[in-house]
Amino acid sequence: MNGNGNERRRFRRFPIAGSVRLYSGTQMWQTELIDLSLRGVLVSIPEGWAGQPGTRFRLDVRMEGGLVIGMGVELVRIREHDLAFSCQKIDLDSFTRLKRLVELNVGNAEVLNRELTVLLSR
Repeated sequence: MNGNGNERRRFRRFPIAGSVRLYSGTQMWQTELIDLSLRGVLVSIPEGWAGQPGTRFRLDVRMEGGLVIGMGVELVRIREHDLAFSCQKIDLDSFTRLKRLVELNVGNAEVLNRELTVLLSR
């Protein structure tokens, strides 16, 4: 392994159009979804952003057709134009929707099953 972050990543991420709402206490930010996986979400930095790595948020991903995936997340990285969050908590309905999106975008049942095995073994 050469230390490349993509080689260490266990969960396949895929780009998908959608908007995101982030909630923390009394604050709310709206931004755009860049990509997501079974384990995390990458979003554009919203205007007026004030979060720090290690902070937990409520995140709602909203997609065309009214599909909403809600999760409790932790901010793990801030870069120049984006924020990376790891999923800490997700309800069964949202997980089912997320799993279906991953299934449709990965297009390979074996890869999806491998990712689910890793996720469930944690």
